[in-house]
Amino acid sequence: MTTELLEPALEPALETPRKSRKNNPEKTREDILQAAISEFVSYGLSGARVDAIAERTKTSKRMIYYYFGSKEQLYVEVLEKLYGDIRRTEGLLQLAELEPREALARLVEFTFDHHDRNVDFVRIVCIENIHNGENVKQSSTIRAMSHNVLQLLDETLRRGEASGAFRQGLQALDVHLLISSFCFYRVSNRHTFSHIFQINLADDDALKVRHKQVICESVLRYLQA
Repeated sequence: MTTELLEPALEPALETPRKSRKNNPEKTREDILQAAISEFVSYGLSGARVDAIAERTKTSKRMIYYYFGSKEQLYVEVLEKLYGDIRRTEGLLQLAELEPREALARLVEFTFDHHDRNVDFVRIVCIENIHNGENVKQSSTIRAMSHNVLQLLDETLRRGEASGAFRQGLQALDVHLLISSFCFYRVSNRHTFSHIFQINLADDDALKVRHKQVICESVLRYLQA
């Protein structure tokens, strides 16, 4: 991994953050993150250039370093943002208000749709795995967010066991892995899979409907008492 060193503080650079704060620092920060997502997804951590991110946002490298410190830290915050998007939405599904089978079906369908619509998330997770998860390891935020979804899933499983809808002894981590594996693989391998089997995983809506039904029914049958 190539580390871009923080440039020495120069007098003109000190004015840039002040101007940004006066305008809209939160928007500036969000714009940088969005541009960084595109850059990292396209070129990975090693190939991404802070100059290119600055050009995308019509800002400066100094501004990016002011907000994020280094390219590596910017990459970690991109990971936190992408993981945060899915985890926050999972928390809004109101699973506790649904009967267990309906709650699991909603979670499965949400995961399927999220991965299908957020290819950047899938691609950057693939990139991070190429690097053995070294940057995810630096983020306690991602671990905490992921623990929350397991807790939410565990509560649903326990309710299902108590009502007799689900069999005993189910582990939230196992069910989460089962759901994620199908939904993630379908996007991460869509190009090779589509070419080999002469189908269109990306744009065939009828196929998407069928596959969503496949994973939903598979999970519910695995869980049933």
